Amino acid sequence: MKTVIVDYNAGNVKSLQFALERLGVDAQITYDSEMISVADKVIFPGQGEAASAMGKLKSKGLDILIPQLKQPVLGICLGMQLMCKETEEGNTQGLDILPVKVTRFPDTVKVPQMGWNTVSHSKKILFEGITQDCYMYLVHSYYVPLNDATTAQSSYAGTYSVAVQKDNFFGVQFHPEKSSKDGLKLLDNFLNF
Repeated sequence: MKTVIVDYNAGNVKSLQFALERLGVDAQITYDSEMISVADKVIFPGQGEAASAMGKLKSKGLDILIPQLKQPVLGICLGMQLMCKETEEGNTQGLDILPVKVTRFPDTVKVPQMGWNTVSHSKKILFEGITQDCYMYLVHSYYVPLNDATTAQSSYAGTYSVAVQKDNFFGVQFHPEKSSKDGLKLLDNFLNF
């Protein structure tokens, strides 16, 4: 099985690669469209600011490629947010895989939300074998509202999506590579889907 991590200079992809190595997977880090197109599994991570991240995707033609992928794709953190139609962060247009607008947490709470938070989930593909109300590690100032694609939720100034699935596209707001055994189990579930 060929697994690739999309590299567009928007986040630390090494910790994700190390997590996959612990699962026995040698993932390639690349922005090469051909390598991404023929991979069996694609992981689309991201950290940082949405507008500059989208600019980097566009500079490599990945804004066109990613929404057309047919194999399983996992967006992580900013990667999940960029799969949405748009985000309030820099009034940025996303990849429009999910017809949802990413919203900033209100000023009444500290941002970014940083640390461990409970996740309640439906027993869908990514969460098979993971206990209900598990803890996952989050760092974010913007969130994906609850929507038809939501498969897991958490609470911070209200309830919001921490995992989504639409067709072959999956997304998680938390960092599975930093979320201990449950995070590794989620990555393993994705790889074995």
